[in-house]
Order: sequence, then C-alpha cells, then structure tokens
Amino acid sequence: MVFALSISAFAQPLMVYSSVDEENARAILEAFTKSTGIQVQFVHLSSGPALARLEAEKDNPMADIWMGAPSENHVLAKERGLTQPYKSPNAAALDPKFVDPEGYWTSFYMNPMGVAMNTAWAARAGVEAPESWYDLLKPEFAKEIQMPTPQSSGTAYNLVASLILAWGEDEAFAYLKELNKNIQTYTQSGTAPSQAVAIGEAGIGIQFTPAFLKFMDEGYPLQLIFPKEGVGYEAPAISIVKGAPNFEDAKKLVDWIISVEAQNLFGELKTYFFPVHPEAVAGEGLPSFNEIPLIDYDAIWAGEHRQEIVEKWIDEVLRGQ
Repeated sequence: MVFALSISAFAQPLMVYSSVDEENARAILEAFTKSTGIQVQFVHLSSGPALARLEAEKDNPMADIWMGAPSENHVLAKERGLTQPYKSPNAAALDPKFVDPEGYWTSFYMNPMGVAMNTAWAARAGVEAPESWYDLLKPEFAKEIQMPTPQSSGTAYNLVASLILAWGEDEAFAYLKELNKNIQTYTQSGTAPSQAVAIGEAGIGIQFTPAFLKFMDEGYPLQLIFPKEGVGYEAPAISIVKGAPNFEDAKKLVDWIISVEAQNLFGELKTYFFPVHPEAVAGEGLPSFNEIPLIDYDAIWAGEHRQEIVEKWIDEVLRGQ
C-alpha cells in the first residue's frame, strides 16, 4: 500500500520504502514535510520484501530512500549495489557504530530486544515471569511464544545474530532448536508479536521494545523483561537508493532525520525510539539504555553473514534437519 503525505498536483514527491511501522513512519515523515516543505510518499515493507523490491527495481529504481530495518540489512543492500553513499554533515555528531564509514547508511534510532508477557494470562496459568532466555524453554510456555521469522524480519535476524555473537554458533542454534518447540507461530512482521501478546492470543512475545512500550502505555496487561544473559539491539538505518530519481531531497531527509530537531521529536511523537544523537532527549517512560543488559552487537558482521545464518536457521530450526 502506498501512503501519500501532503502531495500537491505539481510536486514530485520523495518516494520512501519504509521498514518502520506504518504509524511511526507516517508521523516522522509528516514532521519532515512540515519542517522542510518536501512532499513524501511511502510504502511500508518489512526488511526482506524491501530488499527484494530494491533488487527487482535495480535497473529502474522507483524509490529514493530506504528508511528503517536494522543496519545489517543496509550492509547487505550496500554489498548488492542497491544504495549509494552520502555523508551527511550531521553524521559527525554520532557514534561511529551508527554510521557506515563510506556513507552508505546512517542509523537514526536504536531499540533493545525485549520479551513481553501478558500478565493476565500468567495469573490464570500460574506462570512466573521469565528472567533468562533459558526460562523460555520451560514447559509452561509451550505454544505460547510468538516471535518473527528471520526469513522476512530483520528483528528476528537480529535476535539470532545476537545470540550467536554472545554464545557462539553451536550453543545459539542448540537453544533456538529447543525454543522452536515452544513457538506458537513465527510472524512475517517484526512487530506482530506485540499485538498478539497484548490481547492475549499469546502469552509471550519477542521483538524490539517500541510496540511493547506503546501497548503498556495504553494500559494493556504487559510486563517487559530483558533476559539476564543480555539482549541485542537494533540500530535501524536510512540509505539513499542507487539511481534515486530525487537525490537532492533524499539527502535532505537523511540530514533532517539525524538532526537534534528530528531526534527530539521521537519522544514528542511517542515513537518509543531511543535517539542516537548524543544531544537529543529520550521520550518519557523509556527505560535507561544503561540499565539494560546489552550484547555487544556487530552490525557489519551480522550483515555480511545474514544469508548463510538465515539459511541455517531454516534448515536446522524451522525444518528440524
């Protein structure tokens, strides 16, 4: 579906493929249009379908920007020649881990991985909240866990890659095979588990935290848990498509989205995103990033090994070979 934001009959809109959820993408891009006057259209695509579309349109690009999806996906887009470099002057203020050294992608927010439990379900089932990743293997969670699939979701791939980086490949895959026994369903979208656990269709959801925090803010019976062994985090990025029809306005979106002005808006707009600009203020109610046990995540390594790791997950975890 194509979403149009304030497009006049004579404007050539900036076309964005967005892997940010639709609600937040709309709010962010409307703020960009309000700030700059630049007209925008966007199409919502999860990271896998977004990469596939960029690949299909490689010889005749239809989009100017790919916005969202963890940065390792943008590493893959760079390797496939789907994006082009642009070093924004505003990127100098960011931690180097949030910026591709050659300027092909720039991270514009970050979020930790989290586990959420429906407390109403837990009370009925007499289940205690998990404290570790290994607690999720307990029989009381059988067929009660939803998480996305790394086949289409950058969120799920981030989880798999984080566990490999923390535990080593053998232990991580042994764990994922056991976890598979308790999975109710693997969702195509990285944000789908949050809704299922919020309304009680599943007892446990695994994904990045923004949607969990939003549902908690709205009064749904959720408890957010960060497993004690540590969690990975995403640093979703923005890239300019190679051959972008509207290159000049694409550069302006990159400049704007990592500016202090835009980063402060993330809290005001209730995106539940953690800003990456060191001078920006996080939104009210967000847990302190310093209080969350984080796995040291290497986005470049994760991007370079994505295909082989996803194929192994399909073979050994999903198919049980």
